[in-house]
Amino acid sequence: MKDKDLRKRVPYHIQRDVLDELGVDQVAEKSDFKISAKEKLRDAVRCTGPRFKSCFLSFVPLLAWLPRYPFRENAIGDLISGISVGIMHLPQGMAYALLAAVPPVFGLYSSFYPILIYFIFGTSKHISVGTYAVMSVMIGSVTERLAPDSDFVIPGNDTNSTTLDIVSRDAERVKIAATVTFLSGIFQVLLLGLVRFGFVVTYLSEPLVRAYTTAAAIHVIVSQLKYSFGINPQRYSGPLSLIYTVIEVCALLGQTNIGTLVVSIVTIIGLVAAKELSALAARKIPIPIPVELITIIIATVVSWQMDLKTEYGVEVVGEIPSGLQAPVAPAVSLLGSMVGDAFALAVVGYGIAISLGRIFALKYAYKVDSNQELIALGLSNSIGGLFNCFAISCSMSRTMVQVSTGGKSQVAGAISAVVILVILLKIGELFEELPKAVLAAIIYVNLQGMMKQFGDICSLWRTNKVDMVVWVMTLILTVLFNPDMGLAASIAFSILTVVFRTQLPKYSILGQVPGTDIYKPVEDYNQVKEIHGIMIFRSSATLYFANAEMYIDALYEKTGVDVAKLLSHKKKLEQRKRPRKELKKLLKLLRFAFEDTGEESQFSDTDESGEESEANGDVHKLSVKEPKDVAAVEAGPDPDTDTPLPRAIILDLSPVNFLDTVGVKTLRNIYKDYGEAGVQVYLCGCQRGVVESMEKGDFFNEKVTKSILFSSVHDAVLYCQQGNSKEVQYILMSYTHTRISEVS
Repeated sequence: MKDKDLRKRVPYHIQRDVLDELGVDQVAEKSDFKISAKEKLRDAVRCTGPRFKSCFLSFVPLLAWLPRYPFRENAIGDLISGISVGIMHLPQGMAYALLAAVPPVFGLYSSFYPILIYFIFGTSKHISVGTYAVMSVMIGSVTERLAPDSDFVIPGNDTNSTTLDIVSRDAERVKIAATVTFLSGIFQVLLLGLVRFGFVVTYLSEPLVRAYTTAAAIHVIVSQLKYSFGINPQRYSGPLSLIYTVIEVCALLGQTNIGTLVVSIVTIIGLVAAKELSALAARKIPIPIPVELITIIIATVVSWQMDLKTEYGVEVVGEIPSGLQAPVAPAVSLLGSMVGDAFALAVVGYGIAISLGRIFALKYAYKVDSNQELIALGLSNSIGGLFNCFAISCSMSRTMVQVSTGGKSQVAGAISAVVILVILLKIGELFEELPKAVLAAIIYVNLQGMMKQFGDICSLWRTNKVDMVVWVMTLILTVLFNPDMGLAASIAFSILTVVFRTQLPKYSILGQVPGTDIYKPVEDYNQVKEIHGIMIFRSSATLYFANAEMYIDALYEKTGVDVAKLLSHKKKLEQRKRPRKELKKLLKLLRFAFEDTGEESQFSDTDESGEESEANGDVHKLSVKEPKDVAAVEAGPDPDTDTPLPRAIILDLSPVNFLDTVGVKTLRNIYKDYGEAGVQVYLCGCQRGVVESMEKGDFFNEKVTKSILFSSVHDAVLYCQQGNSKEVQYILMSYTHTRISEVS
């Protein structure tokens, strides 16, 4: 409380001259030094010993942090964390392989190779990369589109019988998944990483990402319904494919395999109950209980003992080959048909990983290199694609387990990869009798966190309704379209909301806080008053082609002066005065002509009062009368302008961060039009880039100099109050007190 009172008593007093832009440049000694593009390029390609070492270590971060690894402090925590996460990789890898429409063993491959690559090139110490539901369902949409079941139907011995060549289908889908993963990695490394294009994910706002993952979770759930009910619905692609799939599943519910459905229900209930008990026990047990691992072990044993595959027709995982596979070149012929899918995978995978990585980097006070993360994920995907892996990203559930069990570095990820290696070499074949319905149930339960994100709608409604609209539209677009098309449409909609907000800014007239140099909108404060004779106008958005016309309309409305009408009125007055002036000139010419011939002129001009002299009698004496519709200008109020013109208008451009050619032209027209109406226009708060745009746009000339620019509103106000007031007042009177009358 004392500090607050002390701040109120601190005096604030500055005495200086009023400075315009030229004055500030002179006092501050503005520097015109600029680095040329040639010098920038030369500096960028210059290679010195220290610079090469720094670049190499930043490209391979393992060489920088591993020699300084604090073994005593981190080893135990990383070991326990790595084993815990490795155990989680087994059920999740196999389950998410079903989402990618490939055999479960390839989910284990995807939980091994990419993790080792990220261990070498990644910069985040806490995230757990590997299989991820959203990425898997995006891969699945590609594999099922390019290799549908209909392409592998083989005619049977009977006339109407057919069989599905599952081996050939799975082999083709694995090739497609590996190829699109390889291409997405190339996009991440070359297109985004090496050219420092990491900022592309800034277009993925948090509401957009959360809504997108929620919608992708809905796609995941629908895609797993066939394993839960033991049915085989037709595969749909393109817009509204999710709706068609749900309708197809509902139509096939009569063909549900009861054994499969029972396995699914029992597994879901057991998993939910076990996770709740695990959460309660987490306070007493430092190591989390591997619920998913225990579940698949029990399910495998039960399936083997009860022979669920033969007795009840429950679909099981099938053959899981032991060992590792040799690298295989990607199918180059397929690259052209999956460019859009690969780019969407690259952006989504990176966006999710960097978002989670930054959260933990901020929490534990270290830095994550966004561009290096792109390179690390890109190499993980491109190299993993050579070993038949599918695209990976970061999993929130595994990351939370890695952090909670004491993981403090990338070593935990390497240890989890060793656990998967042991499973692939020795243990994998033991899970061949595992029902696929159990894996689908594991997916459902793991997605409950994403389903809770529906609560974002209520919170966003209270905090920011535009973000709430972005959230809802992202959900709708992603549900109605495929995840890749939905992502593109959602980003486009999100950008449009930004454009619309710049077109609908808040326009304000500013007034002075009494006794200060602070200016605030008069409609927001009771004690803020306008400066007499001076209008201070501000827009909350930048000025560019999309809102330039609205900026002018708002300026006319707020100042109460429509300059266009005022100038039109002025032109009408000039046009009405022109015939009278021409008549005077004609009379003078005729009078001079008669004087030269020696004859007496009977022509006379119209005097100041508007009276005329008539001529009659002689045929040479003509009578010329002035037309009755000639207008005379007298003092009086203008019926078209109810409010008097201000002496000056100050445009506060502090919110403007750039000006395009339309913006410069708009400011030029405002200055010119108000100037013709006798109102001086001043600009204040211009950033350097705005001033440079005005210079390049030929805003300044011999008559319009930088003397109309001021660094602050208060400088501009003081200049107007102490300026050439007599001249301004004279111009003001000559344009605001006019009345038109007809001479009869």
